[in-house]
Amino acid sequence: MNDDLNNPPHLYSAHTSAEPQPLQPAQQRIRTAWTADELMATQFPDPKWAVPGLISEGVNLLAGPPKVGKSWLSLGLALSVAAGGTAMDSVPVEGGPVLYLALEDTARRLQTRMRKLLGTDPAPGSLTLATSCPPLPQGGNEAIAQWCERNPEARMVVIDVFAKMRGSSAPGASAYDADYAAVGHAKRIADHYGIAVVLVHHVRKAASDDFLAEVSGTNGLAGAADATLVLKRSRGQADGVLHVTGRDVDEAEYALRFYPEAGAWQLLEGPAADHTIGDTRVAILCYVREHPEAKPKQIAEGTGLQSDLVRQTCSRMVNDVQLIRKAGGYVVPGENGGQA
Repeated sequence: MNDDLNNPPHLYSAHTSAEPQPLQPAQQRIRTAWTADELMATQFPDPKWAVPGLISEGVNLLAGPPKVGKSWLSLGLALSVAAGGTAMDSVPVEGGPVLYLALEDTARRLQTRMRKLLGTDPAPGSLTLATSCPPLPQGGNEAIAQWCERNPEARMVVIDVFAKMRGSSAPGASAYDADYAAVGHAKRIADHYGIAVVLVHHVRKAASDDFLAEVSGTNGLAGAADATLVLKRSRGQADGVLHVTGRDVDEAEYALRFYPEAGAWQLLEGPAADHTIGDTRVAILCYVREHPEAKPKQIAEGTGLQSDLVRQTCSRMVNDVQLIRKAGGYVVPGENGGQA
């Protein structure tokens, strides 16, 4: 384990303010103000992606219910990004140093999990793991900053779980302000070094139609984060659905399959809806995508399903807004003129 992260005595004497503070040692000052014409004339680099399309530089809040597999997902991503190659069996990633703070694990458990995930692959030397780190306001941010200074090509930092490092709130702060400030510590690091910081977090017990509302805590957490990813259990062919939204990432849903024997999550191809519903609905959806405005008789002939089953299922899919009636047939919402 890295001594700077595992009980570093010189960090405990650092500031203990609950508000985010400037990082030390300071690198070149980041410009924060322009005239309008200067701003429009400035060429900015594209955002750096740890996992293209999913995890960009900045703070990424990864939330999910207990035992859904957040730690398997975050450790698998850390190994993939550190080694380079592909993440979730399909997303190409550029390799580089990664810091993984497994604050609810022991070294033995981490070793067991990595053996599963790695299989016959070698463990990447560019992945640093630690099972202990001070809270961010009480020296944790300096410890992470020092690691980043030693690893200037760093691509990602994972904090599993965020509750272990958020620290105490400022006296008199509202719950929203406390949550916003807590994420602010991690955002200072992410913005200062241009890396992705992943905060593993929990969701509320109560479900909601808005996945952002399921993140445990106030809206201050998702409001301060650059992106929010919520991993939810699913039904049908997928073991989970990853809901993603953020400032630099398009809002989307991704179907995932979990392989317990390898501890690995795999990203499934195609729309998430195709993997979270029954086989009959999948067959109908696929046919209607290829044959917009298809009528029940055509769908039955094209899929080999019984006509009565197709009519009943299409009617239920309209009620669930999985299909829309058009010109006597059906279209998929958002495709071929289908208005959701």
